[in-house]
Amino acid sequence: MNEQKKMLELEYLLNTSPAILFNRLSTPSGLAEWFADNVTVRGKVFTFVWNKSEQQAEQVFRKENKLVRYQWIDDEEDNTWFEFQINVDELTGDVALIIIDHVDPDEENDSIDLWTRQIEFLKRGIGSL
Repeated sequence: MNEQKKMLELEYLLNTSPAILFNRLSTPSGLAEWFADNVTVRGKVFTFVWNKSEQQAEQVFRKENKLVRYQWIDDEEDNTWFEFQINVDELTGDVALIIIDHVDPDEENDSIDLWTRQIEFLKRGIGSL
């Protein structure tokens, strides 16, 4: 029996502008800097390459400098997607990246570690360390 995926929500503060961050979250070249080894796009379908494996996701929602959502194409479960939200604190101007992902419950800690490592690459790429 297939275990239900658990929704995971993570937040990272980044010292950058929403426009710079959005580019890293929504374009093949931006995503290839930190998320995958290589990223190509055809239409709205993004192909992510890690080592020798690849996975495809469709960019199903996009709101400029605010949010982008990808739906995994070949996942057995219909509703597995991951989303990047950009929140700007009105008082401080701090930029936060919210990541929403769906993970197997027994892989939650590994997923958190993986996202945190990837965000370190993102921070280095935008000079936000």
